[in-house]
Amino acid sequence: MAARVGLTFVPILLLGNIRSKKLLKIADKHQIPELVAKKDDILRKLRQRTILFHILIFVPIVIFWATIIASLERTPLTGRWRIILLSPEEEEEIAAQLAGPGWYRAVGEILSAEGQPSIIPPSDWRLQWVRDTLRRLEGAIPTLAREEELCPHWVDCGPDDIPLPPPADYPLRPRPRASEYLRRFAEMTCARTCPPAPHVIAGPPYSLLVIDKPDASNAFSYGFGPDGGGGIVVFSGFIDEVLSKNQGPMTEPEPQSWLARLFGLGPREPPHPIPTEQQTAELATLLAHELAHLVLSHHIETLSSGSIVWPSVLSIVTDAVRAFLFPVTMLFGPFINDALAGMGKVGAGEFSQLSEFCTSQKQEVEADIVSARILAHAGFDPRRAARFWEERQDTPQTAECSPGRADAAAAAGTAESLTRKWIGDTHPVQQVRVEKLKAELDRWEKERQTARAKRDAERAQQTAAGVAANSAGTSVASASESQAGEEGP
Repeated sequence: MAARVGLTFVPILLLGNIRSKKLLKIADKHQIPELVAKKDDILRKLRQRTILFHILIFVPIVIFWATIIASLERTPLTGRWRIILLSPEEEEEIAAQLAGPGWYRAVGEILSAEGQPSIIPPSDWRLQWVRDTLRRLEGAIPTLAREEELCPHWVDCGPDDIPLPPPADYPLRPRPRASEYLRRFAEMTCARTCPPAPHVIAGPPYSLLVIDKPDASNAFSYGFGPDGGGGIVVFSGFIDEVLSKNQGPMTEPEPQSWLARLFGLGPREPPHPIPTEQQTAELATLLAHELAHLVLSHHIETLSSGSIVWPSVLSIVTDAVRAFLFPVTMLFGPFINDALAGMGKVGAGEFSQLSEFCTSQKQEVEADIVSARILAHAGFDPRRAARFWEERQDTPQTAECSPGRADAAAAAGTAESLTRKWIGDTHPVQQVRVEKLKAELDRWEKERQTARAKRDAERAQQTAAGVAANSAGTSVASASESQAGEEGP
């Protein structure tokens, strides 16, 4: 709003300055007495308009960057800087809307865009398998807040053990509000104030839906907030694909009673495959990835960047172009104005999609890295996750933060902008994800070796100090005995 108010007066100031400069030029060239007499007044107005012009330009810029700086925060566990322009009240409103049954309604509307979804009932063994695996992963989330305290043995992990990560520099803790920084500043300058409540950590239990869709081998996460405000949707196509590999034994059919046979009733639950440990690990890899999206509040970040940041930036740029082209649009009528507005809308839509695509890439890589921590603390080997994603490099969009792409895209011939296609071709997302995940696991091992070497050096130093102290004590004792023997005779 400040930018639009300022840009409204910018063309007037520019036209006034242009006119004043022309008058000064005429006065100097032709020495017209009337203009020469008004020269000081013209110069004064020129300086005033120039100062006002700079104020109108720089005030919106200062406000914009102050807002950006106030909205910066570190992503937990990874430490990435990000911008979240939603106010705490807006975040709480989103969380309240998605809490409880609100999440199921919101996800149901998303899935209903392509027809009525077929939801797998709670009695189905597939849902129970997915839910049990998810609950096991959820049990590792509190550890992310106190890794240094709860996992001091990460240094002792051997080659045959599940590698535990080194403690994160930015533990999973409530994100401070912008007002919290102001409160700290106020405490430094004046009396103490009542601390505001920080952002909540939207922890487990998370909501879960398993959709019967055999042709979709993927999943997506959605939502934000406690009380089930965030959750995961898994499509049965992924479950079928996992179960088709390394097939395990089948369950035995339940015995029928004579009464059931008399009335021709079948068994209550037909035989089904018993998931193996490897199949459960593959399912856990997918669920941990989606769980990482929820833990890192990627939904709020996407809402902030896609709905506020980039549309506001493009709106300011478009308004600035239209303001500086005001003399042209004034001469040629509203046609150029309408054309600029149309180009701005098209550019805003395309740029918004491009920014969402690039932001999603960062979030996918970040979710992979954090999912490795969740898997390790839940008792799954994160090295299997690297092999899992490596094997599925040719399977597009196995897991996405955006439900729209997870549910609909990746089909051959899907319309896609040239820029996004070029980015995807030159920097394949799946390949980058695998490389980043392997690099993260290598970093764990290097830090483990460094910490182990440092600990061994400290122990050796302590041992040497103890030996030296014992030797000094023995020498003192021997000297005392010798002196006592000499004094005795």
